[in-house]
Amino acid sequence: MSDVSSFHEVVFPVGIALGSTGGPRRKTEIVTLGSGDERRNLRWADSRRHFDAGSGVRSFADLAEVVAFFEARRGRLYGFRFKDPLDDRSCGFGADPSPVDQPIGTGDGGAIVFQLTKTYGGTWARQIAKPVAGTVRIAVAGTERHLGTDFSVDATTGLVSFAPAAVPPIGAAVTAGFEFHVPVRFDTDDLTVDLSQFAAGQIPSIPLIEIRP
Repeated sequence: MSDVSSFHEVVFPVGIALGSTGGPRRKTEIVTLGSGDERRNLRWADSRRHFDAGSGVRSFADLAEVVAFFEARRGRLYGFRFKDPLDDRSCGFGADPSPVDQPIGTGDGGAIVFQLTKTYGGTWARQIAKPVAGTVRIAVAGTERHLGTDFSVDATTGLVSFAPAAVPPIGAAVTAGFEFHVPVRFDTDDLTVDLSQFAAGQIPSIPLIEIRP
């Protein structure tokens, strides 16, 4: 569980993030039996994304921007937002979010708070804790609701709260569309920069690791 006081609600330089490498990581324990059969055990219920922003650094200006950002976060101490270049929205890559993209719950006539989630392959729901402010769209039973009148969104937690007059009725599907960031931190306290190597084309490693909600 992360400490919210150790998180800065700022976004890693987007231009650099778009050139980064990385993706989801899972942890699976595999035991090979004497017969040659395997037994596989999922050690982590949720994946954890990792990135290397070094591949997105293309100039000395980029490098200086990352160093300043690193110093402001005190290395690994403070988390921050990161735009995943491949997976940053509730819909398909390059499409615009719609209010019916993702199921986030079913009304029971009383529940007013719902957590934003994104489901992959219909089997695994990922909690979305850092939606991009102003991008969240919500529908109840397929009808879009209005931000500020019918519902509000906490952009620091991904919680959607309905107004008393707009509580989803029993059995009504609650859906959402949104853009989002990944909460991450630097995965090193030592950012080593060799300007001579950088000028020769060698890009420094800038590892980032997802912070789980």
